[in-house]
Amino acid sequence: MHVITLLNEKGGVGKTTLAVHIAAGLAVRGWRVALIDADPQGHATVAMGAKKSPGLYELLVRDAPYKDVMSVIPPEQYLIPGKPSDGRMYLIPSNLETRVIPMMISDAMKMHKRLTELEDTVDIVVFDTSPTPSLLHGSIYFASDHIIYPTKCEYLSFDGLVESLTHSQAAMSTREQQGLNALKIMGIVPTMYRSSTMEHRQNLNMLKKQFGPLVWRPIPQRTIWAEASSRHQPVFALMPDSQAATDIWHLVDHVEEGLKDAD
Repeated sequence: MHVITLLNEKGGVGKTTLAVHIAAGLAVRGWRVALIDADPQGHATVAMGAKKSPGLYELLVRDAPYKDVMSVIPPEQYLIPGKPSDGRMYLIPSNLETRVIPMMISDAMKMHKRLTELEDTVDIVVFDTSPTPSLLHGSIYFASDHIIYPTKCEYLSFDGLVESLTHSQAAMSTREQQGLNALKIMGIVPTMYRSSTMEHRQNLNMLKKQFGPLVWRPIPQRTIWAEASSRHQPVFALMPDSQAATDIWHLVDHVEEGLKDAD
């Protein structure tokens, strides 16, 4: 089982959008995927058409069984019309109670331990995270295998990226002490990219110069993203022939390549 976390300690950079689309895209490709909403705002939950609820809180604080907190997302909500798939998509929802999880658990390995129970049910776990760092982030670090960093090509987003990378490096050292495998940076994804602006072009070049092949193909800003969000569907289900759908499939290709390299 692979665990992928979307992370940037700056809000509004597209973490939730990418988390939802990566999870749904992998399910379309035939994987069994669990999307875990670890943000108290519960936006990944809402994006999948579900009601905000304390699923993650119940899982970690009250040791609830998965059958009580994890639901199956109806395939018609994310599949491309007319193209069935053997994959499956699950959701563990979030709400404001997620905020107090760090105050209610003392075991930093709790997330890792609970996820091991899913190994026969799920191939890939995708975490959407809060932009506000907390002890919950530390628990997610211990549970993760790969991190994807979404970032806008703007100064404040880069600042959040730097902070996130710093905390990831610290987590990597602690993971080694716990005997866990190395935490790998899968990729950095420029989001809401506007090639028409000099700032975005220059900042993208700066990002590539510093991080090289870790920087993936930018996801351009398009109006369809807002429409898909309001319909509670990924863009490839709503408009499979759109350029936005093509952008996402390039992203999913990158993710699958990263998983193959890890095996």
